Amino acid sequence: MTEAPTAGPDLFEIIRTTRSMRRLKPDPIPDALIDQVLEAGVCAANGGNAQSWRFLVIQDPSIKAAVAVWYRRGWHEVTAPRYRAAGPPSGASPERFARMLAAAEHLADHLHEAPVWIVPCLTGEVTRTSGASIYPAVQNMLLAARALGLGCTLTTVHLRFENEAEAALGLPENVHSYALLPLGYPSGRFGPVRRATLADVVFRDRWGEV
Repeated sequence: MTEAPTAGPDLFEIIRTTRSMRRLKPDPIPDALIDQVLEAGVCAANGGNAQSWRFLVIQDPSIKAAVAVWYRRGWHEVTAPRYRAAGPPSGASPERFARMLAAAEHLADHLHEAPVWIVPCLTGEVTRTSGASIYPAVQNMLLAARALGLGCTLTTVHLRFENEAEAALGLPENVHSYALLPLGYPSGRFGPVRRATLADVVFRDRWGEV
């Protein structure tokens, strides 16, 4: 009888401790580490192995400053008011929710200080299924960053002003960004993420049946 393969001992620890790190130091990151994160991204699955993804690495302060204007507006004018109006999600305490909002607001106001941005993009038409060919790469990069001791988070707030932000990024008309990953050494500590239990989110065979 063939034994089922098991993952390495570090994989699940990395998964369980890949927090959204929104407070980042401005210290430069070696190119070799940036390339390791990008290489993890291009190892991801994608539709038909078409590899229509492109990864824009931003380190130019002037570009970051121009895009950050739209990111701040997206946070302060659209995203933050919606979060605050909705209140804490189920299972989250008001204190924890307030800490998350404070960290997200810090990122909005200091995004331009992150030493590196990775902007995952796809070429061609945007459809409902497009994300299946880019978000696996994003998750690979988040896990790789964690494994290398780098802080990162997936954010899409710049897309609240999509046309303006993508113009500031210098993207061609047939290319669209699907996220923005600010990358840097974290000011805080990695630790276990807090999520709902399986019993809260998993159904067996039929919707609503646990």
